[in-house]
Amino acid sequence: MSVRTNGFRLNKNDGKIMGVCAGLADYSGMDLMLIRVLAVLLTLCGVGSTIILYLLIGLIAPSNRY
Repeated sequence: MSVRTNGFRLNKNDGKIMGVCAGLADYSGMDLMLIRVLAVLLTLCGVGSTIILYLLIGLIAPSNRY
């Protein structure tokens, strides 16, 4: 796992839904499971904008497709 230097990209290969969490894990160098758990916790704790932000990133960000 290495940090990308060319900007954020969705990771469709390791992603479950849209590849947003996998892309964030690639970009930040953090563990993928930690990113997914944080996203679920933020959603369950009432931060409703997490779902909207996830969908926006998934629709706007470029994909790696390799």
